Amino acid sequence: MTYLYNQPSAFAAELIEGFVAANADKVRQVPGGVVRSTRSQPGTVAVVVGGGSGHYPAFAGLVGQGMAHGAAMGNLFASPSAQQIVNVARAAHNGGGVLLTFGNYAGDVLHFGQACERLKAEGIACEVVAVTDDISSASLEEIEKRRGVAGDLTVFKVAAAAAEAGYSLAQVAALAQHANQRTRSFGVAFSGCTLPGATQPLFSIDAGRMALGMGIHGEPGISESDVPRADVLAEIFVDNLLSELPPGVSLQPGTRVAAILNGLGSVKYEELFVVYRRVAQLLREQQLEIVEPEVGEFVTSFN
Repeated sequence: MTYLYNQPSAFAAELIEGFVAANADKVRQVPGGVVRSTRSQPGTVAVVVGGGSGHYPAFAGLVGQGMAHGAAMGNLFASPSAQQIVNVARAAHNGGGVLLTFGNYAGDVLHFGQACERLKAEGIACEVVAVTDDISSASLEEIEKRRGVAGDLTVFKVAAAAAEAGYSLAQVAALAQHANQRTRSFGVAFSGCTLPGATQPLFSIDAGRMALGMGIHGEPGISESDVPRADVLAEIFVDNLLSELPPGVSLQPGTRVAAILNGLGSVKYEELFVVYRRVAQLLREQQLEIVEPEVGEFVTSFN
């Protein structure tokens, strides 16, 4: 349940205002979202991310030195408009072109695509990369239809690091796409979220049950089951993800894995650590090398 708000219609605008007030050393507000308030190297690529509000720290919280240069922020669970994206991209542009990257949802694909064409018409070089990490949302044969969820973090970070290193727009886009092709995620949900002003959650799940593969806006999952012990849930995650290895990747001893355990908004950090304890054990049993594991909230869905 979302308890604290003024007017539901003003929630997205007010959260941006408050976020910027709390992080003025890192970001500043522009029409349509936020950009870095710090200096970026002239002539380098600007990485602009974005999507609907309600997924903090995605997307504004992923803007800053070493991460994205700007974030276009739509209304709650709604894509930003093409105009909002163009506004943010113009403000973030450093002279080296703009990479637009976002989760693969219909509204985002449409609006970021339109924004890219408008930026090109203005003489700003632009490329687009949609994140498609969620293995439950489409088959391997239709991988381009998959949703972007926690894999946003991986793709955004790789793109931003490449831009910071001075790579060209084509190189930054290619590395972001490569990171996307190497990223897989699988999610579960225990309950639905309630948007500000709403009296009912977007969806419901029976007590003691969980939905496997459900999307962050309530998109249908692939099945339901009883909520298991933490160790069993960790095994579900690892078994599903290691069953679909990206092309060119094998489970040889020493293979490097960047593991992310992402909370969607209602699971406490302590619970996440209990689950990750078993995730780490399972990956080590496969003799995989865990690199820079992340446990926390990176892409959320309210509560």
